[in-house]
Amino acid sequence: MSDKSIFSKIIDREAPANIIFENERIIVIEDIKKDAPIHYLGITKHPFKSMHELLMSDSKDLLWELMNKLAEIAANEGIAETGYRFVTNIGPNAHQVVPHLHVHLLGGACLHMKDPNINA
Repeated sequence: MSDKSIFSKIIDREAPANIIFENERIIVIEDIKKDAPIHYLGITKHPFKSMHELLMSDSKDLLWELMNKLAEIAANEGIAETGYRFVTNIGPNAHQVVPHLHVHLLGGACLHMKDPNINA
């Protein structure tokens, strides 16, 4: 049994994903469990467990690269003007399900209202 996260499996092409962007350090995929009409995950290829772990490392430039790419995608999706959200959970008490750093980009709707057409 593998102890790789689902994100490591996606990066290694051992699991499928709709890839929006990829370079040598990050990958952006469409979330399969959408919480908004636009819901992407920005993932570091280095398996940091969380944003906290990245911030405690010497790789803080990776955070800028990841967030800048997600903001660029938000602009390309046409949600920069109407609004979007970045969300990252750190640890099990914050509902982090996959222990591999990922940032949610959510937009395309008023995010405080639950849309019945979006998966819960």
